[in-house]
Amino acid sequence: MAKQYDVLFRLLLLGDSGVGKTCLLCRFTDNEFHPSHISTIGVDFKMKTLEIDGIKVRIQIWDTAGQERYQTITKQYYRRAQGIFLVYDITSERSFQHIMKWASDVDEYAPDNIQRILIGNKSDEEEKRQVATGQGNKLANDYGMDFFETSASTNYNITESFTRLAEQVLAANKKDLDLLRASVTDELNLAALEEEEGITDGAAASQKGCWC
Repeated sequence: MAKQYDVLFRLLLLGDSGVGKTCLLCRFTDNEFHPSHISTIGVDFKMKTLEIDGIKVRIQIWDTAGQERYQTITKQYYRRAQGIFLVYDITSERSFQHIMKWASDVDEYAPDNIQRILIGNKSDEEEKRQVATGQGNKLANDYGMDFFETSASTNYNITESFTRLAEQVLAANKKDLDLLRASVTDELNLAALEEEEGITDGAAASQKGCWC
């Protein structure tokens, strides 16, 4: 059976609890949106295949818990990632201020050539906005990142932001493309990954339904 993709990349969604990371992921992978908030426990993932410059790119997108008690677990995934979304909620100044902490963690734990994009989510809630678009642009410029305001609710800039990060990862790894070619089947062996990462029972990765 022919392989359904040429290369596998791992992307991480990082940010405070409640900023809409799971909603972004579910809108992108399944085109679903459920406004009820259920906090992610540990790490969950979904997968989607894109075609970029004639290359079939399988992206494995890890949705991490924002609560502090899970951060020891989620940091174990940083070094495995090629791209990271730093997500804040435009209606929460606090979540925006915490981006600097998340970016610092990325600098400490992620590979040197990690690609990053800043996301200001919930752009549909303009009447509740606490973070101006200009603030997001400035922070992104300070860190040398692209910046998107998105809405999982209205599907605004969802495909554009995920595709952009995949493009950046592909471009950054062009020279090492052969090394990155997928050596796993479409179904990720989670048990092996959990053993490799030393993740304890109850905090292991799992594919969950799309409840934000």
